[in-house]
Amino acid sequence: MYTGIPGREPSQVTQIRQALLAQIDQDLGEHGRLPAERVLSEQFATTRITLREALLQLEAEGVLYREERRGWFVAPPRLAYNPSARGYFDRMVRSQGRVPGTRLLQVETQAATEQIAALLQIRPLDPVYLVRRARSVDGRRVLFVEHYLNAACFPDFERFGERTLSHSLTELYRQHYGIEYGRVRFEIMPTALPEMAARVLKVAPGSPALQVQRVNADQSGRWIDCDLEYWRQDAVKVCIEAGS
Repeated sequence: MYTGIPGREPSQVTQIRQALLAQIDQDLGEHGRLPAERVLSEQFATTRITLREALLQLEAEGVLYREERRGWFVAPPRLAYNPSARGYFDRMVRSQGRVPGTRLLQVETQAATEQIAALLQIRPLDPVYLVRRARSVDGRRVLFVEHYLNAACFPDFERFGERTLSHSLTELYRQHYGIEYGRVRFEIMPTALPEMAARVLKVAPGSPALQVQRVNADQSGRWIDCDLEYWRQDAVKVCIEAGS
């Protein structure tokens, strides 16, 4: 078997990885479930540590994903995501032939932390609305997001219920407040999932994730909200097209 290195045989991890890929191609479709790690380690006559290394490599490549206490599954194609685009999550997902979903987890009024106050250019302890949501693709949760809204820009926001807040905030801003997005500032970085995000996304706390921090201004230049997004790193790829 060719390894690219003369005179060197593939490692056991590489052999297991290649065998798993063949098994996935032949027997399993998207979201197909792999046998338990104990069964796989017996099948390959190896230790759980060696098996886990091969599984983690396939997870990093987006071939597999895992859920806490449920096991390993075949991953569907990654969702192409342009964080600079001003569109709807549902529209983005559907445009790629996938099925979107949103679940409202929490909405409450909070005092702005120093971090959020700095991002929104308000004073610490000024009121903000916190909206937490879980978003899914084809029934699989892939995104945990915290929206922090400058309360001064959204009077009587408390009147909106779960049905409204489970849909597009962009459309809510437009219809009820006459607000359109203007400038946007965002940062993208790898991170480890905090406990709440990990629980919502059904993975272990500290699992690798992609964090997107986006701060939005309205058409008059006011910073109106800040989104902190935590994506499963095996579910998304960032695609940005810049003009000439």
